[in-house]
Amino acid sequence: MADCCGHRIKKRSEEEYRSLTNRLSRIEGQIRGIRGMLERDAYCPEILAQAAAANAALSAFSRELLSSHIRSCVAEDIRAEKEGAVDELIEILQKLMR
Repeated sequence: MADCCGHRIKKRSEEEYRSLTNRLSRIEGQIRGIRGMLERDAYCPEILAQAAAANAALSAFSRELLSSHIRSCVAEDIRAEKEGAVDELIEILQKLMR
């Protein structure tokens, strides 16, 4: 699907949208918490543990979004024999695996 400018867009179900935005809200809270720890001069390993938790949460968000993308957009593009669908997926996976 494309918008008026030719950029691809995806309409998400209410459930998918809610799940993703809830994850992002929790991640935002974790990041604010880390900033607060830094401002309170918390011990480095405690901050690092919270940073690791935030990284894990962001990775979980990416996995959920990627799964949805593969099941919908990629599958549709492959069924429609859209050239470059697999290449786009490989590019995304390479970015995620850095």
